[in-house]
Amino acid sequence: MPSLVLQSPGSIICKIGPVTLRWYGMMFAIAFMTASYFASKLAKREGIDQEKLTNLTLICFIAGVLGARLYFVALNWTTPGTGFMYRPAEILATWEGGLSIHGGIIGGFIAFWLYTNKHKLPKARIADICTTVLPLGQAIGRWGNFFNSEAFGVPVPDGFPLAVFIPPHSRPARFQSASLFHATFLYEAIWDFGIFLLLYCYLNKKLRNYPGACAWVYIALYNIGRLMIEPLRTDSIMAGEIPVPIIASIVFLVVSLCLIPYFIYKGKANAKVSDDK
Repeated sequence: MPSLVLQSPGSIICKIGPVTLRWYGMMFAIAFMTASYFASKLAKREGIDQEKLTNLTLICFIAGVLGARLYFVALNWTTPGTGFMYRPAEILATWEGGLSIHGGIIGGFIAFWLYTNKHKLPKARIADICTTVLPLGQAIGRWGNFFNSEAFGVPVPDGFPLAVFIPPHSRPARFQSASLFHATFLYEAIWDFGIFLLLYCYLNKKLRNYPGACAWVYIALYNIGRLMIEPLRTDSIMAGEIPVPIIASIVFLVVSLCLIPYFIYKGKANAKVSDDK
């Protein structure tokens, strides 16, 4: 028996008339407000318009949630019996869970590109700020999965020190006889919080002369963590025998490892040009 067992109190906080307050939405709201606070502090330090950055983070948050949901829906569109083609009314039911981080990154990036183009903002510098605080938001948001009893892993082996209890209705059919599972939502939350501390307390300053590099360091680190944690998950969407998130993580990781040295080289080249002037 694990020495520490986590158990969700349920997905609903309370009901006020026809309004249902859910933990999933609450954790997302807390994640957004907390990440925005730290983004504002970084923007002030960098001399960037805080109002425009706040507007940008809100737009990217909304676009990220929409992208995360649509990505998840697309990958689950034709699943026999449970695919969204059979239940289109639930496509936007984000409060029930079902968001893909990779889809969120894509949706947020599109919104980021359009907004910074329109307002002629320094893309690379603002990308560094946004991705420095993004893992903090992810770490908090992952607790929404805990309250929904989702994003857990395979059953824990005997003697494993930590587990999450999953109620029978949320367990995969092949694991109905098990009750204690790997708390993969917690593993990722801890990993994401560690990324935030590294970027916010050290790398954001260390890489300040190389705009854009910090953003791709975040992409690399997040996907390294995802590659370690995803094999434990029970709810991965599959492409043949391979989980789709693993494929996406490999692609994002390879791209980021190519672009980090590019942005460092670009920063050095720009500094040399400035010195020559």
